[in-house]
Amino acid sequence: MKLDGKVALVTGTSTNIGGGIAEGLAAEGAALVCVDARAENAADCARYITSTGGRAVGVTCDVTDERAVTGAVNAARGAFGGIDILVNNAAIFNKKGVIEMPLEEWRRQLEIILGGAFLFTKHVAKSMIEQRRKGAIINIISTAGHQGEPNNIAYCTGKSGLLNFTRSAAMELVAHGIRVNSLTPTATDPAESLERAVRWGREARSGEQLKNAFEPFRKGVPMQRLPSPSDYGRAAVFLASDDAGMITGTDLRVDAGAIARYWAWNPSEK
Repeated sequence: MKLDGKVALVTGTSTNIGGGIAEGLAAEGAALVCVDARAENAADCARYITSTGGRAVGVTCDVTDERAVTGAVNAARGAFGGIDILVNNAAIFNKKGVIEMPLEEWRRQLEIILGGAFLFTKHVAKSMIEQRRKGAIINIISTAGHQGEPNNIAYCTGKSGLLNFTRSAAMELVAHGIRVNSLTPTATDPAESLERAVRWGREARSGEQLKNAFEPFRKGVPMQRLPSPSDYGRAAVFLASDDAGMITGTDLRVDAGAIARYWAWNPSEK
């Protein structure tokens, strides 16, 4: 297995992208520290991984609280000895534009997306350096961080900022043998998230409404189908593994061609 003996800390372990990445890393042998502001997300993710024979602990943590962040890092070291892989995935959605968004909501969203990545990168990197671990850090972006989306000002700004945060951190940490890259998802097929929720012991929900809501996104990408969280999980495994040993400061897009598409071309019109 590509990550056998490694320890990964993932922030934002809901049943969607974070859960898919956590499961993907665990499937390749990594021990998981599942971090989320919602206790049930952290606990359910860890519980499922351990139920399948993996090693995992859940940690409830507000990623904007530095004391809580250092507590999560210490919990990881206490449970598994240290951290080799960090995935900064925590985010919130608050689709408002520049005209109507209150300043406090703007600040809160950026604190979670950018501040959380800053704090976890800072303290995990310090731990890696102290223990002389040549680690890998992966920041989760979004196609909204590459392109301008109306009425989503803080999310777009935060995710865009993470792109250059990735490059700057990569240059700073390269001397310590720590690679820093980013991974760009896009609108994600909801079917797997719904199925994961059931596997985690949650109540089954009908996916028809969600499927219909995501249909315009599917029609807008060149591949004419949307990625699933497990697609991002496999990409994260690659970036975290020795296969990507010469890659740092780079963004890996798993977006079905969304960003590469010429704006005037409609892929659904063959």
